Amino acid sequence: MNRRGALRKLILAGGAAAFSRVLPGEKSKEPDFVIHSEVRLVLLDVSVRDHNGQFVTGLAKDSFRVYEDGRPQETTVFAHADLPVTVGILVDSSYSMTPKRADVLAAAQTFIEESNPQDGVFVLNFNDRVRRGLAPGTLFSDNLQQLRAALNRGIPQGKTALYDAVILGLGQLMMGKRDKKTLVLISDGGDNASHTTRQEMLSLAEKSLATIYTIGLFDVSDPDRDPGILRRLARITGGEVYLPESSAQMGPVCRRIAKEIRARYTLGYLPRPGPGNGWRHIRVAASAADGRKLSVRTRGEYWYETVAE
Repeated sequence: MNRRGALRKLILAGGAAAFSRVLPGEKSKEPDFVIHSEVRLVLLDVSVRDHNGQFVTGLAKDSFRVYEDGRPQETTVFAHADLPVTVGILVDSSYSMTPKRADVLAAAQTFIEESNPQDGVFVLNFNDRVRRGLAPGTLFSDNLQQLRAALNRGIPQGKTALYDAVILGLGQLMMGKRDKKTLVLISDGGDNASHTTRQEMLSLAEKSLATIYTIGLFDVSDPDRDPGILRRLARITGGEVYLPESSAQMGPVCRRIAKEIRARYTLGYLPRPGPGNGWRHIRVAASAADGRKLSVRTRGEYWYETVAE
């Protein structure tokens, strides 16, 4: 195996291993968001807005309807509170981001300041390779000074290993103690240095518990820009993509993401048992007290897997 192949295997192992919870006596590991027949619980991270695009809070359990493969489900778990979450901030530190660096750092700091002060936060800076921003031995922090230093440890240079950064970020999320998991990715979307592939990254994102918000910063003439991958990551995980026209607009974007994370609902239901494995599709509808339909965003599918006795 050549050096690139060995690194690819290491990155995938580092990301995928953290998706797994191994119980005593189990011989294999499975992704966290694989729903097993004996568990029978699907948890959804749900954002709700009105027709003006404003976040809607204070809804009751009976304001929601959950459907799996078109069939209505009984909501057995419901929560709406500003609970701490595990958050990873992935910052593109490649050479092409140099002119935008100051605005990116200021906006990322705004996001931290506007988030729940008890959130467990980490920073990954990435260019040719991915580097942890926090000091060795510190996986998460709620200390603003430590997190500011973590953001500033990125040095703009080299190419962009975006796929590797997302995989490692998803892996570190699963080490956090908070039930809700979120990544905020700031990049031009291009990748020209990863050891893992686009499909490997998307597969892990689909099977993860994470909600991913993406912020695309790029020049129209930039040949490496890829807003498509930023849109797809957000869509498949129930997050949202933002494509500000300039880096100066980053602050309001990060403030809005922090507000949305703090306003999200948690819905859970017990899926029907099924013979065999496969993707199951989810739809959530919500209505206001006066009957008006509201806009809902959440993960659209999950992988269901039966386990042999």
